[in-house]
Amino acid sequence: MTNLVDKFGRKVNYLRISVTDRCDFRCVYCMAEEMTFLPRTQILSLEEIHRIANAFVDLGVKKIRLTGGEPLIRRNVITLIEKLGQMPMLDQLVMTTNGSQLEKSAPLLKQAGVKRINISLDSLDPERFRNLTRTGDLSQVLNGIDAALGQGFDSVKINAVILKGRNDDEILPLIDFARAKGTDITFIEEMPLGNISEHQRDECFMSSEAVREVISSRYALNPITHSSGGPARYYRFEDSASKVGFISPHSHNFCGDCNRVRLTAEGRLLLCLGNEHSVDLRAVVRSTDDDAVLRQAIVDAMGLKPEQHYFDLQDEPQIVRFMNMTGG
Repeated sequence: MTNLVDKFGRKVNYLRISVTDRCDFRCVYCMAEEMTFLPRTQILSLEEIHRIANAFVDLGVKKIRLTGGEPLIRRNVITLIEKLGQMPMLDQLVMTTNGSQLEKSAPLLKQAGVKRINISLDSLDPERFRNLTRTGDLSQVLNGIDAALGQGFDSVKINAVILKGRNDDEILPLIDFARAKGTDITFIEEMPLGNISEHQRDECFMSSEAVREVISSRYALNPITHSSGGPARYYRFEDSASKVGFISPHSHNFCGDCNRVRLTAEGRLLLCLGNEHSVDLRAVVRSTDDDAVLRQAIVDAMGLKPEQHYFDLQDEPQIVRFMNMTGG
Protein backbone atom coordinates (compact mmCIF):
# COMPACT_ATOMS: atom_id res chain seq x y z
CA MET A 1 0.00 0.00 0.00
CA THR A 2 1.63 3.21 -1.13
CA ASN A 3 1.47 6.35 0.96
CA LEU A 4 2.05 8.48 -2.12
CA VAL A 5 -1.23 9.52 -3.72
CA ASP A 6 -1.71 12.65 -5.80
CA LYS A 7 -4.79 14.88 -5.78
CA PHE A 8 -6.25 12.94 -8.72
CA GLY A 9 -6.15 9.67 -6.77
CA ARG A 10 -3.20 8.18 -8.65
CA LYS A 11 -0.87 6.05 -6.54
CA VAL A 12 2.82 6.70 -7.10
CA ASN A 13 4.88 3.52 -6.69
CA TYR A 14 7.57 4.00 -9.36
CA LEU A 15 10.64 6.26 -9.06
CA ARG A 16 13.04 6.98 -11.91
CA ILE A 17 16.44 8.23 -10.74
CA SER A 18 18.93 10.01 -12.98
CA VAL A 19 22.28 9.27 -11.36
CA THR A 20 24.18 11.61 -13.72
CA ASP A 21 23.49 14.17 -16.44
CA ARG A 22 26.65 13.07 -18.25
CA CYS A 23 26.74 10.60 -21.13
CA ASP A 24 29.32 9.14 -23.47
CA PHE A 25 26.86 9.53 -26.38
CA ARG A 26 25.26 12.72 -27.76
CA CYS A 27 22.06 11.30 -29.26
CA VAL A 28 20.44 13.84 -31.59
CA TYR A 29 17.01 13.70 -29.91
CA CYS A 30 18.38 13.78 -26.37
CA MET A 31 20.93 16.59 -26.20
CA ALA A 32 22.87 19.18 -28.13
CA GLU A 33 26.22 18.32 -29.68
CA GLU A 34 28.03 20.74 -27.36
CA MET A 35 26.68 20.26 -23.86
CA THR A 36 27.42 22.07 -20.62
CA PHE A 37 27.06 19.64 -17.75
CA LEU A 38 26.33 20.48 -14.14
CA PRO A 39 29.20 21.16 -11.73
CA ARG A 40 29.76 18.10 -9.59
CA THR A 41 28.84 20.00 -6.42
CA GLN A 42 25.32 20.42 -7.80
CA ILE A 43 24.91 16.70 -8.44
CA LEU A 44 23.52 14.50 -5.71
CA SER A 45 26.15 12.30 -4.09
CA LEU A 46 25.60 8.54 -4.24
CA GLU A 47 24.87 8.64 -0.51
CA GLU A 48 22.23 11.34 -1.01
CA ILE A 49 20.60 9.35 -3.83
CA HIS A 50 20.48 6.29 -1.59
CA ARG A 51 18.92 8.28 1.24
CA ILE A 52 16.21 9.71 -1.02
CA ALA A 53 15.54 6.30 -2.59
CA ASN A 54 15.22 4.78 0.86
CA ALA A 55 12.65 7.41 1.83
CA PHE A 56 10.60 6.60 -1.29
CA VAL A 57 10.69 2.88 -0.54
CA ASP A 58 9.59 3.63 3.04
CA LEU A 59 6.62 5.44 1.46
CA GLY A 60 5.60 2.45 -0.63
CA VAL A 61 7.56 2.78 -3.88
CA LYS A 62 8.11 -0.72 -5.28
CA LYS A 63 10.05 -0.01 -8.47
CA ILE A 64 13.17 2.09 -9.05
CA ARG A 65 14.68 2.66 -12.48
CA LEU A 66 18.22 4.01 -12.73
CA THR A 67 18.83 6.28 -15.72
CA GLY A 68 21.04 9.17 -16.78
CA GLY A 69 22.64 10.52 -18.93
CA GLU A 70 24.35 7.16 -18.99
CA PRO A 71 24.15 5.69 -15.49
CA LEU A 72 27.09 3.33 -15.90
CA ILE A 73 29.64 6.12 -16.45
CA ARG A 74 28.97 7.51 -12.95
CA ARG A 75 32.02 6.73 -10.85
CA ASN A 76 31.40 4.04 -8.21
CA VAL A 77 27.74 3.74 -9.21
CA ILE A 78 27.86 -0.01 -8.56
CA THR A 79 28.17 0.69 -4.83
CA LEU A 80 24.85 2.57 -4.97
CA ILE A 81 23.23 -0.19 -7.01
CA GLU A 82 24.34 -2.79 -4.48
CA LYS A 83 22.73 -0.82 -1.65
CA LEU A 84 19.49 -0.38 -3.58
CA GLY A 85 19.47 -4.06 -4.45
CA GLN A 86 19.56 -4.94 -0.75
CA MET A 87 16.34 -3.04 0.07
CA PRO A 88 13.89 -5.77 1.18
CA MET A 89 10.76 -3.73 0.39
CA LEU A 90 11.84 -2.87 -3.17
CA ASP A 91 10.34 -5.30 -5.68
CA GLN A 92 12.06 -4.12 -8.87
CA LEU A 93 15.44 -2.51 -9.41
CA VAL A 94 15.82 -1.87 -13.14
CA MET A 95 18.02 0.21 -15.42
CA THR A 96 17.95 2.05 -18.75
CA THR A 97 21.35 2.28 -20.45
CA ASN A 98 22.87 3.01 -23.84
CA GLY A 99 24.71 -0.30 -23.58
CA SER A 100 28.22 1.10 -24.07
CA GLN A 101 29.46 -0.12 -20.69
CA LEU A 102 27.44 -3.32 -20.41
CA GLU A 103 30.05 -5.73 -21.69
CA LYS A 104 32.03 -5.28 -18.48
CA SER A 105 29.22 -4.15 -16.16
CA ALA A 106 26.49 -6.73 -16.85
CA PRO A 107 27.81 -9.35 -14.35
CA LEU A 108 28.16 -6.67 -11.65
CA LEU A 109 24.61 -5.44 -12.23
CA LYS A 110 23.16 -8.94 -12.02
CA GLN A 111 25.07 -9.62 -8.83
CA ALA A 112 23.96 -6.29 -7.34
CA GLY A 113 20.28 -7.14 -7.78
CA VAL A 114 19.22 -5.42 -11.02
CA LYS A 115 16.25 -7.39 -12.38
CA ARG A 116 15.66 -5.91 -15.82
CA ILE A 117 17.67 -3.82 -18.30
CA ASN A 118 16.44 -1.60 -21.14
CA ILE A 119 19.05 -0.83 -23.80
CA SER A 120 18.71 2.00 -26.31
CA LEU A 121 19.32 0.95 -29.92
CA ASP A 122 18.10 3.15 -32.77
CA SER A 123 20.07 1.69 -35.67
CA LEU A 124 21.83 -1.51 -36.72
CA ASP A 125 23.97 0.31 -39.28
CA PRO A 126 27.35 1.33 -37.79
CA GLU A 127 27.64 4.61 -39.72
CA ARG A 128 24.05 5.65 -39.06
CA PHE A 129 24.41 4.65 -35.41
CA ARG A 130 27.42 6.95 -35.19
CA ASN A 131 25.45 9.77 -36.83
CA LEU A 132 22.47 9.40 -34.50
CA THR A 133 24.58 9.12 -31.35
CA ARG A 134 27.37 11.40 -32.65
CA THR A 135 29.98 9.41 -30.68
CA GLY A 136 28.64 5.86 -30.31
CA ASP A 137 30.25 2.60 -31.41
CA LEU A 138 27.57 0.10 -32.49
CA SER A 139 29.78 -2.95 -31.89
CA GLN A 140 30.23 -1.91 -28.25
CA VAL A 141 26.47 -1.80 -27.77
CA LEU A 142 25.84 -5.11 -29.56
CA ASN A 143 28.48 -6.75 -27.37
CA GLY A 144 26.80 -5.19 -24.35
CA ILE A 145 23.43 -6.62 -25.35
CA ASP A 146 24.94 -10.09 -25.68
CA ALA A 147 26.67 -9.70 -22.32
CA ALA A 148 23.37 -8.76 -20.67
CA LEU A 149 21.56 -11.67 -22.31
CA GLY A 150 24.26 -13.99 -21.00
CA GLN A 151 23.60 -12.95 -17.40
CA GLY A 152 20.02 -14.22 -17.25
CA PHE A 153 18.26 -11.00 -16.20
CA ASP A 154 14.48 -11.31 -15.87
CA SER A 155 14.24 -9.16 -18.99
CA VAL A 156 16.53 -7.48 -21.52
CA LYS A 157 14.57 -5.04 -23.68
CA ILE A 158 15.52 -2.87 -26.64
CA ASN A 159 14.30 0.75 -26.74
CA ALA A 160 14.19 2.52 -30.12
CA VAL A 161 13.27 6.07 -31.09
CA ILE A 162 12.21 6.22 -34.75
CA LEU A 163 12.73 9.48 -36.66
CA LYS A 164 11.06 9.89 -40.05
CA GLY A 165 13.64 10.11 -42.81
CA ARG A 166 16.46 9.14 -40.43
CA ASN A 167 15.93 5.55 -39.34
CA ASP A 168 12.31 4.67 -40.20
CA ASP A 169 13.62 2.13 -42.72
CA GLU A 170 15.06 0.16 -39.78
CA ILE A 171 11.78 -0.64 -38.02
CA LEU A 172 11.57 -4.16 -39.44
CA PRO A 173 15.32 -4.87 -39.09
CA LEU A 174 15.10 -3.85 -35.42
CA ILE A 175 12.06 -6.11 -34.99
CA ASP A 176 13.92 -9.01 -36.59
CA PHE A 177 16.95 -8.31 -34.38
CA ALA A 178 14.80 -8.45 -31.23
CA ARG A 179 13.08 -11.64 -32.36
CA ALA A 180 16.42 -13.27 -33.16
CA LYS A 181 17.83 -12.32 -29.75
CA GLY A 182 14.65 -13.29 -27.90
CA THR A 183 14.26 -9.81 -26.42
CA ASP A 184 11.28 -7.47 -26.23
CA ILE A 185 11.42 -4.14 -28.05
CA THR A 186 9.68 -0.84 -27.35
CA PHE A 187 9.32 2.01 -29.83
CA ILE A 188 9.22 5.44 -28.20
CA GLU A 189 7.88 8.61 -29.78
CA GLU A 190 10.43 11.43 -29.63
CA MET A 191 9.98 13.64 -26.57
CA PRO A 192 10.11 17.41 -27.28
CA LEU A 193 12.47 18.24 -24.43
CA GLY A 194 15.24 20.81 -24.83
CA ASN A 195 16.01 23.09 -27.77
CA ILE A 196 17.78 21.13 -30.48
CA SER A 197 19.02 22.44 -33.84
CA GLU A 198 19.98 19.10 -35.41
CA HIS A 199 16.52 18.37 -36.87
CA GLN A 200 12.95 19.71 -36.98
CA ARG A 201 10.94 17.67 -34.55
CA ASP A 202 7.62 18.07 -36.36
CA GLU A 203 9.20 16.90 -39.64
CA CYS A 204 10.94 13.89 -38.08
CA PHE A 205 8.09 12.84 -35.80
CA MET A 206 6.76 9.33 -36.38
CA SER A 207 3.76 8.19 -34.38
CA SER A 208 3.43 4.81 -32.68
CA GLU A 209 0.53 4.04 -35.01
CA ALA A 210 2.71 4.64 -38.08
CA VAL A 211 5.43 2.37 -36.65
CA ARG A 212 2.86 -0.30 -35.87
CA GLU A 213 1.55 -0.17 -39.44
CA VAL A 214 5.05 -0.86 -40.77
CA ILE A 215 5.45 -3.85 -38.44
CA SER A 216 1.98 -5.14 -39.39
CA SER A 217 3.03 -5.24 -43.04
CA ARG A 218 5.14 -8.29 -42.13
CA TYR A 219 3.91 -9.54 -38.76
CA ALA A 220 0.47 -9.78 -37.18
CA LEU A 221 0.39 -7.95 -33.84
CA ASN A 222 -2.12 -8.83 -31.14
CA PRO A 223 -2.67 -6.47 -28.17
CA ILE A 224 -2.03 -7.94 -24.74
CA THR A 225 -2.68 -6.74 -21.21
CA HIS A 226 0.94 -7.17 -20.09
CA SER A 227 2.24 -4.23 -18.09
CA SER A 228 5.80 -3.55 -16.95
CA GLY A 229 4.59 -0.90 -14.51
CA GLY A 230 5.36 1.86 -17.01
CA PRO A 231 3.53 3.65 -19.83
CA ALA A 232 4.08 1.16 -22.68
CA ARG A 233 1.25 -0.65 -24.45
CA TYR A 234 2.29 -4.13 -25.57
CA TYR A 235 1.57 -6.45 -28.49
CA ARG A 236 2.61 -10.02 -29.19
CA PHE A 237 3.50 -11.97 -32.29
CA GLU A 238 1.83 -15.21 -33.36
CA ASP A 239 5.19 -16.96 -33.75
CA SER A 240 7.59 -15.43 -31.24
CA ALA A 241 7.87 -14.89 -27.49
CA SER A 242 9.21 -11.36 -28.08
CA LYS A 243 6.78 -8.55 -27.27
CA VAL A 244 6.52 -5.16 -28.97
CA GLY A 245 5.74 -2.10 -26.86
CA PHE A 246 4.82 1.46 -27.78
CA ILE A 247 5.31 4.54 -25.63
CA SER A 248 3.27 7.38 -27.11
CA PRO A 249 3.47 10.66 -25.19
CA HIS A 250 2.04 12.54 -28.19
CA SER A 251 -0.48 10.27 -29.83
CA HIS A 252 -1.74 8.23 -26.87
CA ASN A 253 -1.60 10.27 -23.69
CA PHE A 254 -0.93 7.90 -20.77
CA CYS A 255 -1.35 10.43 -17.96
CA GLY A 256 -4.57 9.01 -16.55
CA ASP A 257 -2.83 6.08 -14.88
CA CYS A 258 0.58 7.70 -14.33
CA ASN A 259 2.33 6.10 -11.34
CA ARG A 260 5.74 7.72 -11.80
CA VAL A 261 7.91 10.55 -10.55
CA ARG A 262 11.51 11.39 -11.46
CA LEU A 263 14.52 12.43 -9.43
CA THR A 264 16.99 14.43 -11.52
CA ALA A 265 20.74 14.24 -11.08
CA GLU A 266 20.69 17.61 -9.30
CA GLY A 267 18.02 16.47 -6.85
CA ARG A 268 14.86 17.95 -8.33
CA LEU A 269 11.82 15.75 -7.85
CA LEU A 270 9.94 16.09 -11.14
CA LEU A 271 6.27 15.29 -10.77
CA CYS A 272 5.68 15.06 -14.54
CA LEU A 273 7.87 14.43 -17.58
CA GLY A 274 6.15 17.17 -19.59
CA ASN A 275 5.83 19.88 -16.93
CA GLU A 276 8.21 21.77 -14.69
CA HIS A 277 6.38 21.05 -11.40
CA SER A 278 9.18 20.05 -9.05
CA VAL A 279 10.51 20.06 -5.50
CA ASP A 280 14.16 20.57 -4.55
CA LEU A 281 15.01 17.44 -2.54
CA ARG A 282 18.72 18.26 -2.65
CA ALA A 283 18.01 21.26 -0.43
CA VAL A 284 16.12 19.01 1.98
CA VAL A 285 18.80 16.31 2.32
CA ARG A 286 21.55 18.92 2.66
CA SER A 287 19.70 20.87 5.35
CA THR A 288 18.62 18.08 7.70
CA ASP A 289 19.54 14.55 8.78
CA ASP A 290 15.93 13.90 9.80
CA ASP A 291 14.47 11.38 7.35
CA ALA A 292 10.97 12.15 8.63
CA VAL A 293 11.36 15.67 7.21
CA LEU A 294 12.50 14.19 3.88
CA ARG A 295 9.55 11.79 3.75
CA GLN A 296 7.12 14.61 4.51
CA ALA A 297 8.60 16.74 1.72
CA ILE A 298 8.01 13.85 -0.69
CA VAL A 299 4.42 13.33 0.53
CA ASP A 300 3.71 17.05 0.20
CA ALA A 301 5.15 17.09 -3.33
CA MET A 302 2.40 14.75 -4.54
CA GLY A 303 0.02 17.72 -4.37
CA LEU A 304 1.99 19.35 -7.19
CA LYS A 305 1.64 16.45 -9.64
CA PRO A 306 -0.36 17.84 -12.60
CA GLU A 307 -3.20 15.98 -14.24
CA GLN A 308 -1.42 15.64 -17.59
CA HIS A 309 1.22 16.95 -19.95
CA TYR A 310 0.73 18.75 -23.26
CA PHE A 311 3.26 18.30 -26.06
CA ASP A 312 3.06 20.43 -29.20
CA LEU A 313 5.51 19.52 -31.94
CA GLN A 314 5.27 22.79 -33.81
CA ASP A 315 5.75 25.23 -30.95
CA GLU A 316 8.98 25.88 -29.11
CA PRO A 317 9.36 23.27 -26.38
CA GLN A 318 7.84 24.35 -23.10
CA ILE A 319 10.42 22.18 -21.38
CA VAL A 320 13.93 23.47 -21.98
CA ARG A 321 15.76 20.77 -20.03
CA PHE A 322 17.20 17.95 -22.12
CA MET A 323 16.39 14.28 -21.64
CA ASN A 324 19.79 13.67 -20.05
CA MET A 325 18.72 16.07 -17.28
CA THR A 326 15.28 14.52 -16.94
CA GLY A 327 16.39 10.96 -16.57
CA GLY A 328 15.58 8.76 -19.54
